[in-house]
Amino acid sequence: MPTKKTTKKPVKKASAQPAAEASKPAAKRTSASKAATPKNAQSKSSAAKSSAAKAPAARMSLSEVMAILENIGTEQTRKTWARHGAKGVLFGELFKLMKRIDVDHELARELWATGNVDARNLAMKIADPMAMTPDELDLWAIENPMRMCSLYVATLAAEGPHARTKVREWLSSSNERLRASGWTLLGRLSDLDESFPEDQLLGGIEVIEKSIHSAPNDVKNDMNRSLITIGGRSSTMRKAVLAAAKRIGEVTVDHGDTACKTPDVAQTVEKMWARSGAKFGSPASHERSMKSMRRRC
Repeated sequence: MPTKKTTKKPVKKASAQPAAEASKPAAKRTSASKAATPKNAQSKSSAAKSSAAKAPAARMSLSEVMAILENIGTEQTRKTWARHGAKGVLFGELFKLMKRIDVDHELARELWATGNVDARNLAMKIADPMAMTPDELDLWAIENPMRMCSLYVATLAAEGPHARTKVREWLSSSNERLRASGWTLLGRLSDLDESFPEDQLLGGIEVIEKSIHSAPNDVKNDMNRSLITIGGRSSTMRKAVLAAAKRIGEVTVDHGDTACKTPDVAQTVEKMWARSGAKFGSPASHERSMKSMRRRC
């Protein structure tokens, strides 16, 4: 009996692609599924995340800042600061507000234009030294509301591009406030500008020694402070300042109705070196290792 032939149906081969996918680790399959997400949805999601990450904090307005200054001022502080020319906001409160604002030169200009003492103190903390114009530096040095804050204006100048020009101009100015600021700026340059020529500092020491006792009160005060700061520049400047201080003797400054005292140059310089010299090499190096003094004090 003849045998019946059976026709074998062709067997379809399994697709190699699914097998390969099945052998991939789970993490890679996840990546593949992500890749399958529509491009427009993926880009929108990424853009949203990027926008959220880069969104800047809302800028504080002049009216908002002035309202805060009004609220945080106290009567007791007003009485204390009145003797120094301010209105009533503690520096600690200004520091907190400065941290919220960070740097905002446009707002600093607006604050300065109000004429309010506390607003101007805050302006000197949030200003951008690189954006200060030469005329602006002159104006702020002349209109500086508190003698004790002349360090702020001088520091703004020292941190910006006009420092060396301003120290020459201010020291030769007929305006007493500019001259006083010039001496403070010379001290700040001795601290902050490592390349500032020491022969110019020695020249400044010589001028101070010859004229400090006959200088106007504010100029005398800043000369004394500059002498101290220069004494922290290097061992050479330390030696020169201590020798000059010995020849100068006691310096008398009228601080008005305040508890401020005129620091003794020699004692203060030696304390500075004892505190900073061993670890940092000099008080000036220590100063350069910290945040700007106008933003930390």
